[in-house]
Amino acid sequence: MDPPFTQNDVVSSSHTRHHHSPTLMYFPSSDDDDDNDTVSPSAASIHSTTKRLDCMLQFLDRKLSTSTAPSSDHTRNRPMPEFVARGGGTGIFRLPPRAAVHPLRPPSLELRPHPLRETQVGRFLRAISGTESQLWAASECGVRFWNFKDLYSSWGEGDGEGEGGSGVRVGDEESVPFRESVWTSPAMCLVADDGNKLVWSGHRDGRIRCWAMDGGDGDSDHDRVVLEDNRKLRSPFKECLSWHAHRGPVLSLTITSYGDLWSGSEGGAIKIWPWEALEKSIHLTREERHMAVIMVERSYVDLRSHLPANGSNNMLTSDIKYLVCDNSRGNVWSAGYFSFALWDARTRELLKVFNTDGQIENKLEVSSIQDVSVDLISASRKDKTQSSVGFFQRSRNAIMGAADAVRRVAAKGGLGDDNRRTEALVVTMDGMIWTGCLSGLLVQWDGNGNRIQDFIYHPFAVQCFCTFGMQIWVGYVSGTVQVLDLKGNLIGGWVAHSSPILNMTIGSGYIFALANHGGIRGWSITSPGPLDSILRSELSGKEFLYTKVEKLKILCGTWNVGQGKASQDSLTSWLGSVASDVGIVVVGLQEVEMGAGFLAMSAAKETVGLEGSSVGQWWLDMIDKTLDEGSTFERVGSRQLAGMVIAVWVKIDIRFNVGDVDVAAVPCGFGRAIGNKGAVGLRIRVYDQIMCFVNCHFAAHLDAVNRRNSDFDHVYRTMSFGRPTSLSYATAAGTSSVPIFRGTNSAEGIPELSEADMIVFLGDFNYRLDGISYDEARDFVSQRCFDWLRERDQLRAEMEAGNVFQGMREAEITFPPTYKFERHQAGLAGYDSGEKKRIPAWCDRILYRDSRSSSVADCSLERPVIASVLQYEACMDVTDSDHKPVRCIFSTDIARVDESIRRQEFGEIIESNEKIRCLLKELCKIPETIISTNNIILQNQDTLILRVTNKCADEEAFFEIRCEGQCTITEDLVSNHQLRGSFGFPRWLEVIPATGIIKPDHIAEVSVHHEEFQTQEEYVDGIVQNSWCEDSRDKEALLFVKVHGKYTTQTRNHSVRVHHCYSSKKNPIGSQPNSSGPVQGGVLHRSDFQRLSSSYDVVDQLQKLHNP
Repeated sequence: MDPPFTQNDVVSSSHTRHHHSPTLMYFPSSDDDDDNDTVSPSAASIHSTTKRLDCMLQFLDRKLSTSTAPSSDHTRNRPMPEFVARGGGTGIFRLPPRAAVHPLRPPSLELRPHPLRETQVGRFLRAISGTESQLWAASECGVRFWNFKDLYSSWGEGDGEGEGGSGVRVGDEESVPFRESVWTSPAMCLVADDGNKLVWSGHRDGRIRCWAMDGGDGDSDHDRVVLEDNRKLRSPFKECLSWHAHRGPVLSLTITSYGDLWSGSEGGAIKIWPWEALEKSIHLTREERHMAVIMVERSYVDLRSHLPANGSNNMLTSDIKYLVCDNSRGNVWSAGYFSFALWDARTRELLKVFNTDGQIENKLEVSSIQDVSVDLISASRKDKTQSSVGFFQRSRNAIMGAADAVRRVAAKGGLGDDNRRTEALVVTMDGMIWTGCLSGLLVQWDGNGNRIQDFIYHPFAVQCFCTFGMQIWVGYVSGTVQVLDLKGNLIGGWVAHSSPILNMTIGSGYIFALANHGGIRGWSITSPGPLDSILRSELSGKEFLYTKVEKLKILCGTWNVGQGKASQDSLTSWLGSVASDVGIVVVGLQEVEMGAGFLAMSAAKETVGLEGSSVGQWWLDMIDKTLDEGSTFERVGSRQLAGMVIAVWVKIDIRFNVGDVDVAAVPCGFGRAIGNKGAVGLRIRVYDQIMCFVNCHFAAHLDAVNRRNSDFDHVYRTMSFGRPTSLSYATAAGTSSVPIFRGTNSAEGIPELSEADMIVFLGDFNYRLDGISYDEARDFVSQRCFDWLRERDQLRAEMEAGNVFQGMREAEITFPPTYKFERHQAGLAGYDSGEKKRIPAWCDRILYRDSRSSSVADCSLERPVIASVLQYEACMDVTDSDHKPVRCIFSTDIARVDESIRRQEFGEIIESNEKIRCLLKELCKIPETIISTNNIILQNQDTLILRVTNKCADEEAFFEIRCEGQCTITEDLVSNHQLRGSFGFPRWLEVIPATGIIKPDHIAEVSVHHEEFQTQEEYVDGIVQNSWCEDSRDKEALLFVKVHGKYTTQTRNHSVRVHHCYSSKKNPIGSQPNSSGPVQGGVLHRSDFQRLSSSYDVVDQLQKLHNP
């Protein structure tokens, strides 16, 4: 979130301004020459304006409707009177915090709003990576990218698949416009090369693919012409280059400070793809692509072939989950779950191998590495030629590993050393390395692999890191994001998503976080900070512009079927007769099947993750038929626990607004383990709001009131939702390697049910009538004197006392007690007349809680779900069970955010709000810096010092040195500078540190060293085939020292030419250590260096150098 550029901010072209000021693209000026071909107003802007007007008109209608008399239609659908239980609004029954802008986290930019899980099957996002102008994402079907210049834009009308368009997939209608690649195997990782405008992706099928940032295939200018067309977002783009890199999946990628591409796979496989081979291949024509693939596939360097045969190669057999380049030292870190390896990026030598405790591994004790024993067998299967461990050695390691695992389970309850497993890795600007563990432990290492210190701020698994400036962002499996400084101090944190954070990246002044559900949110890199309060206030004030209220009717039905089966007429009377006018149908059944043998089998199946029965399926199929499933309704989820079943059907026309179906079960029978009593639950997201439906069967008998209260409390506190296993879209559960997290607030002890915007409890609660005889009850029922009976109702009394169903509502009961009846006897004469003569009771009930904190409230983003009961009745004509079925029809108003409009309002505030502009200008300023020279002359094995001085007195400066290209000089002719991968240095040049932090009024010293590299080697299939002497011509490298501030991605650049004079070899500088002559190129040698206390000393010294 950088402020608009000014002429004095940075030395950059107008093209750079174009990318870093997305709001300028959102509101193009009429005199902008670049926009002459743009149709104004665009279809997207017209569509956006129409949506805003719709929200405003709806807002006015709601306000006017509250002050006018109800119409005849309103009178006909007038809500029923309700009884509200005491005890709500406090403790675990407190309403979840809701607002136009989430009150517990900084305001966020919804780049890709949370899509429904069911719409993402086969194309979940796995990773994201930011470039200077784009955000790229790896998905299960390829890659996609968003342009930062479109950051606040939206799709035009008709672009969505769900509305007849052909450009946007279902689930991405409110996303920032993006482009998607052709179908590929699942992409596992990404790395960007801003220098050559390329993105590399590693895939599950072992292939590496190269993509052009402009979305073309790198073949001709035709791709760029296509990009100018407004329909460009609908056409998938192709890769520039693709080759088979590994036998197993490509798990990690990185580009080193020398421009080479490194890839990691299973079994410890690490391959280097030299930039020379990649460069030749990507510049070949389409007709020559087959040659390019062969050239690249055979050019790799197999690092394990470089290792000595004394055991080092045996140590590196765990999967290479992470590859990270330490540009400050020119090293590469590779990591498995329990061990690390440190490599020299230039020489490709193995420097060090150590475990998560920082202990250097013994090369001879292979079995001491925890992850080796597990991965040796799979590694040998996948790549037999890459393992020198014999069969007996592998067997020994596997047996010892298994025995060690058993000991760990016995000693530490099944977790053991797994808590030390590395889950994330990052290199910060100060040259430190941070790792995150499964236990939530954060470990800081120095660049040499020495463990410095540990921190733990959140007891959940770390999933990812991101760093910029002086801050580190940590993403957890709980959905929480925390911000730390480089010393490890906690600055702030918030719940960023409702599911695990998979990946984070920096781009366009935002920190973007990808969640397991596929949503991507961005926060200003200044958060938490003063910008947040201004944004929150401004966005909240515009709530009416982006808030929509959807109206929906929900039919809930409960029936204790008493182990019987119903006729089609009974189901039609109960559900089919009223289902035509509702959008969602929820059905809870009890006692579909009972008996000791069935209950024992059900409990056994639950322990291995199985559920359901043939009788339960019969009931679901019958209700499908009643609701005309497939043409009118679609069943979206169900769950069975012993005799309890819950299922939800959704009308076809709102199907794409309902999803994220999760289910749960809580047994309350013997020992809280048997499902004869308990509850089954189902959670869904409806118009972006969470609804939970819980079907309960509590303890029986008149005097078991406290047991019933206890059953409710146990269900409410412990119900934990997970994904269903029986539906066609359940394959999504296996798409992510991240474990499913059960709720976002477990750390605070808040139940998952408390996070719902609406909860409906239905079922056979088994509460009876107190202080009344069988005959008295029959008399009152026959006279329909329900008021007096309600005063004897145990449930009503317990709710009044605040002992159960705290804060929940029930419509006034106007139907006779639903228990107990003789089967197949119609009318009120059917009450139990047997020997026991059970007193009639309202055992079967439906209660709910919405977002209201008072009896009267308007629907808004602060109170997103407001419900009322239109019908609450029992079907007394149904005689298939000893209970009567009960149904309740809710009328619900659901407030939701139109994310595309909110995103545009967000952009307008950033662009137009004067306070924000001034604040950003102050926060995002670039410290003034100077360099000691812009011309360096090196001779063989020479080392010179480049000094970068921070002249700012109160802000740190952050620098990164890149190589914009190198060339060969012959006879005073300079050829064009050729760029290596990701601004990599040539192999003859060593720059340390290439990144760093300069304190206020301090100087950074950078060593610029010529490394003799007289032979070059060509690898074929990982083996050196050819080597030749390096040419003796002079060379030149063009370096850029890029300086930025703490909160800005904009940079101020200093150029430095580094010239290597090969012809001066006969007279090396080192032969005259005491020479007092002038220094070539105006550079101080290290031996001539003097400590300068301030930037003024540097200026004086430079003046002396240039004016001898």
